[in-house]
Amino acid sequence: MFKFFENLVQPFEDTSLDVPPKGFWAFCWFYSRPVWPLLLAVGIIGAFIAVFQVMVFTFLGDIVNWLADANPETFWTDNWQHLLWISIVILVILPIFETAWELLFHQGILGTYPMSVRWRVHRYLLRQSIGFYQNDFAGRIANKMMQTALAVREVVTRIVDILVYVLVYFTSAVFVVAEADLIFATPLLVWCLAYVVVLRVFVPRLKRISQEQADARSLMTGHVVDAYTNIATVKLFSHASREEAYARVSMSSFLQTVFGQMRMVTILNVSLHLINTLLLFSIGALAILLWQRGSVTTGDIAIAVALVLRLQGMSQWILWEVSGLFENIGTVQDGINTISRDRDVVDQPGAKSLDVSQGEIRFDQVRFHYGKANGVIENLNLTIHPGEKIGLIGRSGAGKSTLMNLLLRFYDLEGGRILIDNQDICSVLQDDLRSQIGVVTQDTSLLHRSIMENVAYGRPDASKEEVVAALKKAHAWDFVQGLSDQAGRAGLEAHVGERGVKLSGGQRQRVAIARVLLKNAPILVLDEATSALDSEIELAIQDSLFDLMEGKTVIAIAHRLSTIAAMDRLIVMDKGRIIEEGTHQQLLDQNGLYAQLWSHQSGGFLSDEKAA
Repeated sequence: MFKFFENLVQPFEDTSLDVPPKGFWAFCWFYSRPVWPLLLAVGIIGAFIAVFQVMVFTFLGDIVNWLADANPETFWTDNWQHLLWISIVILVILPIFETAWELLFHQGILGTYPMSVRWRVHRYLLRQSIGFYQNDFAGRIANKMMQTALAVREVVTRIVDILVYVLVYFTSAVFVVAEADLIFATPLLVWCLAYVVVLRVFVPRLKRISQEQADARSLMTGHVVDAYTNIATVKLFSHASREEAYARVSMSSFLQTVFGQMRMVTILNVSLHLINTLLLFSIGALAILLWQRGSVTTGDIAIAVALVLRLQGMSQWILWEVSGLFENIGTVQDGINTISRDRDVVDQPGAKSLDVSQGEIRFDQVRFHYGKANGVIENLNLTIHPGEKIGLIGRSGAGKSTLMNLLLRFYDLEGGRILIDNQDICSVLQDDLRSQIGVVTQDTSLLHRSIMENVAYGRPDASKEEVVAALKKAHAWDFVQGLSDQAGRAGLEAHVGERGVKLSGGQRQRVAIARVLLKNAPILVLDEATSALDSEIELAIQDSLFDLMEGKTVIAIAHRLSTIAAMDRLIVMDKGRIIEEGTHQQLLDQNGLYAQLWSHQSGGFLSDEKAA
């Protein structure tokens, strides 16, 4: 039975990847559409439960009246029909509705609703532009996703609960009391007005504090996660105390928002107790006066007092539901600011697959300045012929890595075009473009998964034998066989830790090279691909790299000029412009920047002073 209700919503559907709306209610509805039938059913059932619960109190009043006037010997005979109806409502109808509500709410909504939100947000964020992640903490983004998913569920379900159940319950209660005497319902109406005033005064303040608290919590989490993510750097510089102080500032800021919230809660609770006490007193006093006048019966008084006591208990629940509602509204609003951001780089309507038949790359009047007026790349022209292997050379900041990021379309150009086999990369699918380019970077990052999964990441359908062959070509198989982790997994199944921290820099680089070997894309980008390798290992895998380059168009970036001197053509960049190009010997003969850089080599590397 439970599984039936748990499967009413499928949280992992391939739904729209459109930009989430930036309006609050539109955002909530966008993520609530998969569960709206269940929410409607819960609201309707909740309304029926409220009516039947008020009906139970009317039964209590009827019984008091019957016991006051009825003949004990004929009581059952005279009232059996009413008593039977009371029994059916209490023992059959109400339990059925409450059970249905519990199953729909707890099995159908509570778990799958936020998971559906997380899944859809995660799918969207995975396709966000690279700049989105460069400008924020990864932990903060993940925290926003988790918090927002729960907050959307809480906002929507509490609205269904409060607006339906409470309104129906209170309206029914006022109607039942007013049926005895209209004046008798006056304290309830006055209490309702006072209650609304209390909510109106305090809830917006709690909302504002909650928004501040949500942002402070995210910042605190981001600071903590930042330290954990870079724990090796923290320990390397012996800065645990400094990180404590860094986190303490954000923790203290968060604590101040908590103190402000708790002060408001204390004042709010005192106000609530005051109006509840006045309600009970006024109902009691009015009941005595109306009873003396003969306007109400003892049964009517029993109903009114029971409903008032019930409302007093509910008032605290309603208050916290409303407070929680606005707290979650603040969290959702905060999440919208992070989640509902447009992507900087999107596929054009009608974008096609990229067909790489030869591998020619052409940079045509390329201009890019990271949104600034100038300063990075201006009107750059470069044609890389099919199967040609070029080396990009230049001081730090010359624009080499920016050029590679533009080729991968991590950013959109501010002018000009980049074409692969005469196809503008802006008119093809991003995923298809990147699937045709193999990349090995200087800062190799591995997923916290097994060696097998990391190597096969570029070709998920690869067999174990193909993965092993790639590792052997990258001279990584020997150390992989000796790996193990805390869970007892070994070899290919051993997990490498977050960003591959369990491996040395050289080991990570060799796994990354194996990954690209296995991917076997027609275009290859090597951005300081051998920088983390010692000379012996580099020499050992040179043949593998040459095998990898065979038949491919290759762009290699390196400060160690000896590693790219044998390329077909060398391109020298400075301040975003190509200033020299030719073979190694041709550039030496020109006696320009390349010759100057070559003359300053120290142990095969660019001198730090001259390369800065």
